[in-house]
Amino acid sequence: MKKYTIAVDNATGQIDLGAWLKKLPTRYTTDENSLIRHAASLAQLTGDNVPTPTFISCLQQGLFMGEILVELNVDEEALAAGILYSCVRYADLSLEDICEQLSQPIAKLIHGAEKMDAIDILATSTSNIFSKSKMDNIRKMLLAMVDDIRIVLLKLAEHLVILRHIYLLPEEAQKREASITHSIYAPLANRLGIGHIKWELEDFSFRYLEPEIYKKISRELKATRKDRETYVQDMIHFLDETMRTQLHIDKVEVTGRAKHIYSIYKKMTRKKVGLQDIYDALAFRILLPKVEDCYAALGQVHSLWQPIEKEFDDYVTTPKPNGYRSIHTAVVGPEDKHVEIQIRTFDMHEEAELGVAAHWIYKEGQPVKRGYEAKIAWLRQVMDWQQEVTQADDKASEQASQVFDDHIYVFTPQGDVVELPKGATPLDFAYHIHTNVGHRCRGAKINDQIVPLSYELKMGDRVSILTAKEGQPSRDWLNPHTGYLKTARAKSKVHQWLRQQDLEKNQQLGETLFDKELRRLGIKNFDVKSLIKKMHYQKSEDFFAALGRGDMTLSAIVHAIEELLAPKTKAEQPLDILKAPSKQIAPTDISIEGVGNLLTSTALCCKPIPGDDIIGYITRDKGISIHKVNCSNILNTREHNKVKLINVSWGNGVENKYVADLVVNAYERQGLVRDVTHLLVGERINLLGLTTLVNKSDNTTCINLSIEIQGLDSLSRILARLQQVPNVYEVKRV
Repeated sequence: MKKYTIAVDNATGQIDLGAWLKKLPTRYTTDENSLIRHAASLAQLTGDNVPTPTFISCLQQGLFMGEILVELNVDEEALAAGILYSCVRYADLSLEDICEQLSQPIAKLIHGAEKMDAIDILATSTSNIFSKSKMDNIRKMLLAMVDDIRIVLLKLAEHLVILRHIYLLPEEAQKREASITHSIYAPLANRLGIGHIKWELEDFSFRYLEPEIYKKISRELKATRKDRETYVQDMIHFLDETMRTQLHIDKVEVTGRAKHIYSIYKKMTRKKVGLQDIYDALAFRILLPKVEDCYAALGQVHSLWQPIEKEFDDYVTTPKPNGYRSIHTAVVGPEDKHVEIQIRTFDMHEEAELGVAAHWIYKEGQPVKRGYEAKIAWLRQVMDWQQEVTQADDKASEQASQVFDDHIYVFTPQGDVVELPKGATPLDFAYHIHTNVGHRCRGAKINDQIVPLSYELKMGDRVSILTAKEGQPSRDWLNPHTGYLKTARAKSKVHQWLRQQDLEKNQQLGETLFDKELRRLGIKNFDVKSLIKKMHYQKSEDFFAALGRGDMTLSAIVHAIEELLAPKTKAEQPLDILKAPSKQIAPTDISIEGVGNLLTSTALCCKPIPGDDIIGYITRDKGISIHKVNCSNILNTREHNKVKLINVSWGNGVENKYVADLVVNAYERQGLVRDVTHLLVGERINLLGLTTLVNKSDNTTCINLSIEIQGLDSLSRILARLQQVPNVYEVKRV
């Protein structure tokens, strides 16, 4: 990495900003009133005499950060933010001042980098239990990182400057910064694919975490420096000449160096050998215009020197997870020395040095690429990095999962990042954007594909909301069985809207919803007054208005009905007849007036389930047959057979499954029956029978289902889910 020298005016003793600015690329300083000049002047005014924790001034640290950011080809806003960042952290410069004198985007970048201070919590998580406030801070940090990669580049630049001056700090502080670098910042730079920053961070952290080993390797490398430098120069000249003359490639760039100390140490550790046995401590890089040139160069290298077995990697055909592409080989070179040779194109090299940032940075004469695809690539790297920094320690991983696993990040069509709880839907997203957007939402597209409003958003989804000019929320959105809303914020917005509607209208809607649910469940002659009393309402008008407003859910009402229809416990009395165990209904499921422990069976004509009003019919050889009270067979029982009727009720131990027959009416389409059966499988519902009848004249289908359920609440949920299947317009119990 290129190092700039900060010039000092001998007359005043101050940093010569003019000299520093002249060394920058012209794109930053062509205008005498450029943003960078303003930022540098403001940094000098506020931070020239204010020290940072490493005892250099805020101005010096800002200029050093600026030099690193220039090598990353950032835009003017990011460079200005880097120059001023330390003045905001340690001097009296405020974000409001930056907004007023420069721009709001620069202030936003600095604020995002400040949020990344939560990164230190990750480094010390093994000794600290995450508090709610700390988890919130880390979420904010991640959101800032995902929203704009330039924020991370600012933080990496700051930390690199700190490491370059870490020798000024006490030993304890040196080890702490080195530890954070090793566990957090170096893996982050690696995930981003920013090679030169990764190597420098690794070497600095190794130097202070293992000072004796670092010094030993460094001394041994210095002892052979002169011979090594001569060898490197000869090899560079030979490779360059070979590429030009043998392959006839004019645009070639060859470089060589000793491997980084930490890289050598890792190889020594992996192979369990000393430095004298590391023969490929020298590395050469060949840059060429095209991919086909790279493979031609590889063939030429292997024809000149013997390749070393198991030391070949083709990251062009199979790139690394961080996007790195290059061909790596090791050969027995001149003087029988083992050397590593990397072969890549100039474009691959830019991406190897800048990583994901290569898609975001400034390029002369080209627009900055900050579209959806670039952000998705960046999001993947952030998520991979956070998993990497926590997986080494079980306790840290468990704590971090509380932070990361229950939240997702999705994008607006403009590329802005939105953080939502895991499991959130497009409707939740719409209400997060604006209440009115949620109210008017009528559909959604995920990555340009139409999806149901109950779709569960995934990490990285791009969400577009389809709205009506005028619209209002549906009461079905609050039904938990429909799965439309998951976040408390969205639910409260819908609930609030419903409460504000006209009372009389709510009463009518409540009655309609209630009657419709009873019809769907097949419940007749139900005592509504007892339900109203159980739900703690004095008047039926208040009860129905509350349902219409959304103060009560249908699932809560169904549960209350189930409790009301459940029997009171009756004392069981022995009887000498019909004591065989039940085959269809357990004795504890049915309470028979005056007797107990009798053989019972469900009548196939009406198939009652817990919650239905029932009556027993004494049969000749099947014990008590359990019917619904309004079963046609019971109603048509002849007068002389009515003596066989016996009062029964559901017992307290209802846990078995019961058969229910449903009718699904829908407009015919391909895949309709498949979707219905897949839904039942997903809900773990046992399907006992299925028949379909297609009416071609009106293009409708009637599907008759026979399923096993556990009671009214289960039945209500299945009816609601089936109603959501596309093209279905009616679902009811027979």
